[in-house]
Amino acid sequence: MKRQEKESFVSSIRNELLGASIVIAVSRSAGITVGEITKFRKDMRAANANFKVLKNTLARMAISNSPLDSISEYLDGPTALAYSDNPVGMAKAISEFAKESEKMSVLCGVMDGNAISVDAVKSLASLPSMDELRAQLIGLLTAAATKIVRTVREPSARVARVIALRN
Repeated sequence: MKRQEKESFVSSIRNELLGASIVIAVSRSAGITVGEITKFRKDMRAANANFKVLKNTLARMAISNSPLDSISEYLDGPTALAYSDNPVGMAKAISEFAKESEKMSVLCGVMDGNAISVDAVKSLASLPSMDELRAQLIGLLTAAATKIVRTVREPSARVARVIALRN
């Protein structure tokens, strides 16, 4: 790459990373097969997340003097950056792949400008997805409405049972 191309590339990567609500640095083993990484990238796209394998020097240039600067100390050896506006979905995709293959691990992350630890990424991965939360909320609302209807109908049902017992 020529210098001008590198500067343009670094600038575009910087804009993408700074525009994301979460950026996670992952270490990857040299033993990851093409099939495994293809499946992982597909899972990441399904979670509306991006996964970039960059030269560490280019990644350091892209995140220097920004809220993502804390990641730079982890950029040593084979690493990659994952970023998204869907923190839970991306954390789940990374955690599931790391459990399945054991060839990738989370190093650190930055969410909304604040550094997060590996444990925080694992906590994000254990949260329910937005669809699951919506389903739970609908279930709670439906249950409450059902209880209200049952409570309103109960006094008349008691009267009916008393009359039925006397006959």
